[in-house]
Amino acid sequence: MLKIKDLIEGNVFKRPSALIKSPYVADIVSVSTNATVLAHTASLGCCGLADKDATILMSAIPKTKKPTDKLCCEYRVYLSVRREKDSEIIVGIHPRLAEDLTEYALKNNLLSRLLNVRRCKKETSIFVEGKVDSRFDFSGIDCSGVPFIMEVKNVPLADYEDITATERKKKCYDDRDVNSKVAYFPDGYRKKSTMPVSPRALKHIRELTLIKRESKTRCIMCYVIQRTDVNRFQPSIIDPEYRNAFKEAMEAGVEIITLVVQWTREGEAYFVRDDLPISL
Repeated sequence: MLKIKDLIEGNVFKRPSALIKSPYVADIVSVSTNATVLAHTASLGCCGLADKDATILMSAIPKTKKPTDKLCCEYRVYLSVRREKDSEIIVGIHPRLAEDLTEYALKNNLLSRLLNVRRCKKETSIFVEGKVDSRFDFSGIDCSGVPFIMEVKNVPLADYEDITATERKKKCYDDRDVNSKVAYFPDGYRKKSTMPVSPRALKHIRELTLIKRESKTRCIMCYVIQRTDVNRFQPSIIDPEYRNAFKEAMEAGVEIITLVVQWTREGEAYFVRDDLPISL
């Protein structure tokens, strides 16, 4: 599906970087040279997948042509390497990868719900005063001539149970199959537990629900699960507001695609399935 060229393995030494105090920049030690480099981490640490002590795979950022331009980061982090129970799982963590993978799947008829689409374009802005004001990842016309709107969400996180970090510390999963995890979305930092993890993601799914209720447009949420150690997906219990919105969306007829992708150390992405079971 995709190929990321010239990947280099590294270990996250510090994020934010000691030199640049942005949470999007990390100090990473290259495994091959032992040199410390600056790398862009678009995932904001990704709940540990690109945080301190994480093993990652990065690729050099092409240098700008203008000599006056300053390049802060030499590399961009794309993948995280997870080792557990004698297994190694490569996880796609850069959010842009999810969009690129979905675009490839659309164009190459890999999505069983959207085969042979007549037309498709990226980044469609929709505005209906007082109701919808968002830019969605894809829109187009399906094989039957019905319009569709699709929003893509990256799902890099998974665990044996979708529970809080405090609860997880009390658990033991030594007897569990390493590939029996639940992929969940969303998760991440928030100031208060009562706040949504991602106000933007919540807005998108609510607006798709509204569009579906008031039109014949197909509304689709595509969750791109960039790891293979999972056997189900669910909206995270960490964010009950998003979880309720997810249930309401399904009841309204919003279609859910759970796209599973396998990554290799060589930076190659392969389609696995687009129908991972959903738990509610």
